[in-house]
Amino acid sequence: MSVVARGLSHVYGELRSLDSIELEAQPGEVVAFVGPSGCGKSTLLEIACGLRDPSAGTIAVEGAADAAGRLSHCAYMPQRDLLLPWFSALDNAALALRNRGARKAEARREARALFDRFGLAGFEAARPGELSGGMRQRVAFLRTLLAGKPLLALDEPFASLDAISRAQMQEWLAQALGADPRTVVLVSHDVEEALYLCDRVAVLSARPGRIVAELRAPAPRAPDRLAAITDPAFVHVREAALRALREGSR
Repeated sequence: MSVVARGLSHVYGELRSLDSIELEAQPGEVVAFVGPSGCGKSTLLEIACGLRDPSAGTIAVEGAADAAGRLSHCAYMPQRDLLLPWFSALDNAALALRNRGARKAEARREARALFDRFGLAGFEAARPGELSGGMRQRVAFLRTLLAGKPLLALDEPFASLDAISRAQMQEWLAQALGADPRTVVLVSHDVEEALYLCDRVAVLSARPGRIVAELRAPAPRAPDRLAAITDPAFVHVREAALRALREGSR
């Protein structure tokens, strides 16, 4: 297993944010957590990445249960792209390689080789302020991927985008993960996004977050997003997820 959580709970003072989370993610599996605001989704990612420890229960990533060990196996992409405004797009993407000890020229060469596949060719020298929101997210995801970690933790990576850009980025990310499979844990408010991008979706209740349903995305899914989300099997699972979300929010 890439990720295993048993009885994971977390509290902030008197506030209980997560309650008895059970999770198993197979290598190469893409798993999503969806739930209402404040149900502990982002906290769960932070715990998985070793940025904080659970108040109770256990979690291990690639067999490492301590915070430092989990952190060493995870690449975390937060909601904001956090690109450095004084760096070019190329140097922002290459930053993950520089942090691993690569020399600047080597890091740039490795990152540059992926710019065409990520739809960024020709924008290597552009500063973040010169890029669209979707392109900034692509640079941020490329930086996350180049970290070379077995687990990618994505915290609502497209939440800041408009509806059209968000749909385009969902389709792009599905293709990127198909070309370079990784174990992914993703959190989202968007049931449709989660089902389109992921193999399995866990629905969380309102705080304290508990898993109230687990659903598998229909397979095989059409590579075209519109065809996928309008397929009757997809619509059926989406409705089941929405019912579970509604019940869990009460």
